[in-house]
Amino acid sequence: MPRLSRASLLFLAALIAPAATAQSARLDYDLPAASLAVTLNRIAIQNNRVLSLDPAVVRGLEAPALRGAYTLDEALRHVTAGSGLEAVALPGGALTLRRSTQPVPTLAPIGVTGAPESAWGPVQGYVARRSATGTKTDTPIIETPQSISVITADRYNALGATNIKDALAYTPGVAVTTYGADSRYDWVSLRGFDAYSPGFFLDGLPLRNNGNWGIWQTENYGAERIELLRGPASVLYGQSGPGGLVNVVSKRPQDEPLHELQAQVGDHQRRRIAADFTGPLDEEGKWLYRFVGMGLDSELPTHGIDNDRLYLAPSLTWRPSADTTLTLLAQYASKRGGTYTRARPAEGSLAPTAAGTHIPASLFVGEPGYDYFNQKQWLAGYELEHRVSDALTLRQNLRYGRLDLDYSAVQANGYLAVNDDATDPANYQTLRRSVSGSRERISSFTMDNQAQTDLALGDWRHRILVGVDYQRTGIDQVSFSGGSAPPLSVYDPKYHQGSVMRAAPWMDADLTLAQTGLYLQDQIKWNERWVATLGGRYDMADIKVRSRLDDSTTKLRNNKFSGRAGLVYVDPTGWAPYLSYSESFIPTATLDPTQKQPFKPETSRQYEAGIRYQPPGTKDSYSAAVFDLRRQNYISYDADAMPRQTGEVTVRGVEFEATLQPIPRLNVIASYSWTPKAVVTASSNPAEIGKQATAVPLNRASLWVDYRFESRIKVGLGARFTGSNRGDGGEAPVPVPSFVLFDAMIGYETGRWNLALNARNLTNKTYIANCGYGSCYYGDPRTVVATASYRW
Repeated sequence: MPRLSRASLLFLAALIAPAATAQSARLDYDLPAASLAVTLNRIAIQNNRVLSLDPAVVRGLEAPALRGAYTLDEALRHVTAGSGLEAVALPGGALTLRRSTQPVPTLAPIGVTGAPESAWGPVQGYVARRSATGTKTDTPIIETPQSISVITADRYNALGATNIKDALAYTPGVAVTTYGADSRYDWVSLRGFDAYSPGFFLDGLPLRNNGNWGIWQTENYGAERIELLRGPASVLYGQSGPGGLVNVVSKRPQDEPLHELQAQVGDHQRRRIAADFTGPLDEEGKWLYRFVGMGLDSELPTHGIDNDRLYLAPSLTWRPSADTTLTLLAQYASKRGGTYTRARPAEGSLAPTAAGTHIPASLFVGEPGYDYFNQKQWLAGYELEHRVSDALTLRQNLRYGRLDLDYSAVQANGYLAVNDDATDPANYQTLRRSVSGSRERISSFTMDNQAQTDLALGDWRHRILVGVDYQRTGIDQVSFSGGSAPPLSVYDPKYHQGSVMRAAPWMDADLTLAQTGLYLQDQIKWNERWVATLGGRYDMADIKVRSRLDDSTTKLRNNKFSGRAGLVYVDPTGWAPYLSYSESFIPTATLDPTQKQPFKPETSRQYEAGIRYQPPGTKDSYSAAVFDLRRQNYISYDADAMPRQTGEVTVRGVEFEATLQPIPRLNVIASYSWTPKAVVTASSNPAEIGKQATAVPLNRASLWVDYRFESRIKVGLGARFTGSNRGDGGEAPVPVPSFVLFDAMIGYETGRWNLALNARNLTNKTYIANCGYGSCYYGDPRTVVATASYRW
């Protein structure tokens, strides 16, 4: 046998050294007790290894919890102790199992149960590395040239978030207190623009909200992850808002069995039960199932008014071959109860009345027994993927939905004066009230067809995505506003003092909205360092409105092209600076009275420069972005109340986000937003120029820290700061004060049990979240929730 030269030995040593280093390096683990297959899979992912084994070998075997700092060998020995198996590394670094009395296998692995993170799958911990929201393909976030945040299930569970806006509260550029406390909706704005009314996205398909009060709902417990894409995004998604979009990724069937039961209690008579079951239905793993369910029995923070919810989400995956996957997804959600908002006249809430009086923040201005918000929605669809070859993959995502809403509420709209003396306290003793509501039936059909081609030409790689999507929304709506309700004493409120009279409907109509889009995207990678993303899209949008009030029909058509371009440099040390340009549009539903033609679509454009840092060998993530965002061509009204398409809003700012583990078992989530400009820069009404269209504070910051002790006790504390502003339209009589809210958590893990107690607005601070056009909105009071989860 010839002797190896010194150069050959050095070469072999260089190949072996990284694996040996990884094998001996200590990593911090925080894994609960689970099946042996699940635990080995998580260890493999954390060590960037592939896990190769026969699923039959580990079926029915359990692994204990793994917490603390371990080398890879130590971690494997710990979780396999007593199983009669031992884990070993195959040549090349893959992990497999063998019987303790058998030699190390050298044959090819029988099956693969471990896989890298997926853009649509679960994430262990607080940091996701991949997302499809920014590209519609499974792409590393560090290679995406636009600001993205991913809120994982572990993260929003630690925060004790019971709704979408609570889950997003520690994310930069996001406002979750747009209208203060509101039991009906999860109001969210991104970079100064409403992201809720246009509609969230569910699994990449729009939940278009074109009704007046009927808005599609989402459920945290049914979400695998919640993702934010900041800035215009019409190239991929068609009509969308300027500030970005929220995409909720549903829980899907998994290969490894998982069963969870959860019970929750809290203030306001909160009682909730939930279940999440998933796993294979057959030995071969071709059929997978998942069932997620949640039932909530609770009350609103006043007068014992019901606030109940039900959520059921079955799903089924069929994999007839390694190249084809079909997943069926369905949801049913209902929301039944009263309404709870904290809107007050600005005079008497933000500022004292002329008599120096204030309205108590705890005053309920609605009418118990009359206010109600009853909504039901059904969603059903599928995701089909077929790999034609290594270079070509076809996908079709389809969903049908229906929503029924019956809503009515009484609200305050000023004081009932008794004389002309503005300083007389008697003029501020009683509130005038009116009533509004709506009955709506909404149907939705969406479909997205994609062809993805992956090409390699030397050092160049192309991922080309060609798509055609279609969406159609039908709305049958009868809405009323005005009417009358009995006046309400501010300091001695008495309800049921008279009848509530509805006004005649201001809308009684059928609306149909249809959009077809053709899009093309090319993700170009050169030399594994430079990544360019180029995209274009052409949309055709039609709106038809048939009014039953005057038996008229209006038809509008809008066509629009949108573009996008971005460039990222990915450095081996983990740094990734990027530049991007993106556009969006929203069709208008207004006719130009001078031309007798519909106005052109409202548009938006954004320039963004940013940088990300993902230190190698860690799960830390840092990002910063500076942006110039403009909403253009929106309808504004001149002094003669004539519509003109001259409106423009400019928002410029800087955002920072960090999620890290500075020491073992310590998690930190930090964010900061600085927005020095968010004003109207063009309008037909000169009085609007220079004012904020929507309230955006100069500074917004948040910090969450949690730590798990060796004793398995976990504690967390967070703070959210929102700076002062002048309200929507700059119309607040005095600046809306800044405020800081504190949140806290304490938990304990033992075996398969996970116990947690979460409090939001820990000090029960009374604060005004925002003001707009004569009204101000108090924020949510303190909420306390205790949760017990059992997994097996």
